[in-house]
Amino acid sequence: MNTRVEKALNEQIKKEAESSHFYLAIASWAEEKGLNGTATFFYAQSDEERFHMLKLIHFVNERGGKALIPGINAPQNDFDGIKQVFGLLLEHEVAVTESINKLVEICLEEKDYTTQNFLQWYVAEQLEEEAQAKTILDRINLTGEDKGGLYLFDRDMEQMASQKEQMPEQ
Repeated sequence: MNTRVEKALNEQIKKEAESSHFYLAIASWAEEKGLNGTATFFYAQSDEERFHMLKLIHFVNERGGKALIPGINAPQNDFDGIKQVFGLLLEHEVAVTESINKLVEICLEEKDYTTQNFLQWYVAEQLEEEAQAKTILDRINLTGEDKGGLYLFDRDMEQMASQKEQMPEQ
């Protein structure tokens, strides 16, 4: 495996681990606040990010590289409210998309077309993740400060998470 590509893939492994950890912290915060649907959604997001990390680890190892298991810092654990956590979700997913795009760019520069092809799954996944986060923020903005709206929104998040869990990862 090309050493520059391997290094970039290991950096992405760390980013996926940090994402999983970050979403786990949000899930715990939401659960503690009684936002069980939001907690369920973020627990599922955390699991999904861990899956993304594992997929990268297996790929690096199978291609003759060495996947490095990263140490990660403690994530933010306190939040101002539901709008903030979903705003952070969108910001985070945009940053991950930029990272994936940079990784694809490195693969193209190094003429590593196998890894570039492998990464197309992540490119498509990030498109879905960003669209989902934007849609959720739109829903939050519609509810405003209405407590009944927040209750319905939280219930919708639980349903969204359970539907996503039923869809198989590839």
